[in-house]
Amino acid sequence: MTFFSPNETLNHQAQNILNTTWQEFPHLAKNEIALTWIVYDQPVIVNTGGALSFEEFWQYPLQGFSYRGEEKIYPASIVKLFYLVAIQEWLHNAMISESPELNRAIKDMIIDSSNDATSYIVDLLSGTTSGSELSFGPFETWKYQRNIVNRYFQSLAWEELATINVNQKTWCDGPYGRERMFVGEIYENRNMLTTNAVARLFHSIIGGVAVSSQASQRMMNLLKRDVTQKKLLENEEENQINGFLGEILPNNANLWSKAGWTSTVRHDCAYIEIPDHKPYLLIIFTEGKKNSQNRHLIPFLSAQFAKVTAI
Repeated sequence: MTFFSPNETLNHQAQNILNTTWQEFPHLAKNEIALTWIVYDQPVIVNTGGALSFEEFWQYPLQGFSYRGEEKIYPASIVKLFYLVAIQEWLHNAMISESPELNRAIKDMIIDSSNDATSYIVDLLSGTTSGSELSFGPFETWKYQRNIVNRYFQSLAWEELATINVNQKTWCDGPYGRERMFVGEIYENRNMLTTNAVARLFHSIIGGVAVSSQASQRMMNLLKRDVTQKKLLENEEENQINGFLGEILPNNANLWSKAGWTSTVRHDCAYIEIPDHKPYLLIIFTEGKKNSQNRHLIPFLSAQFAKVTAI
């Protein structure tokens, strides 16, 4: 059972959107997309600056839709959303100390999706470092330490997080040494997330109850995107707007998001507010080389979901 309830109207709308998408993009296989969609009715309980207590917030019923929402998929840089929450938890409990260098890394990890910054954050979270291969005993200790982020999210006892794995760094060229040992011979220990898991975590952030209301607001500030930046600058590979959910939004929309991409996946997760529309949370994962290189697929889906939320 997910944290939201199915809704007949949303189900009908989303199924129509998926069918239209498969017609528009025939190369998109049925098992190459997963999504979760939450629509917020009045009273909207998110983006309130933490006005609701943790207990009160989770009592509000939600309605939504998911397609393959429990399917484990390699998340690429979407995992950085989980590391963002974890580092705020560590700071909140004085497990690490705030510093200008840490703040710089957090900012670069989310705003620019820097893998180098993420590596630094993972080291701070776990007390581990990358390096050469380790012998059995030290490697067992190293692996236990690295899994601390997994243990933190499992301690929340959210059903949606039961199957996730968030213990790997993100790479440009790939892991070496002990990192290559840790990810497994056939990459069986790589990061894995579901769109439902991302939806619940994002819902807690925009609801102001992830770690604390102050921490949630800091995270919201980092996730805020400028929807007017719809074109890539010269020599810019990605800007997390162009080719993603924000590309089709009107310039007066508000967008909080984190995208992820590799040569084989293209994902985005976002909370969206458009004037005269119901606010909504949308998480879309796509797999396959053709889909990862397609800059029109996710914006097409975004346009369809934006259309049906109009009041």
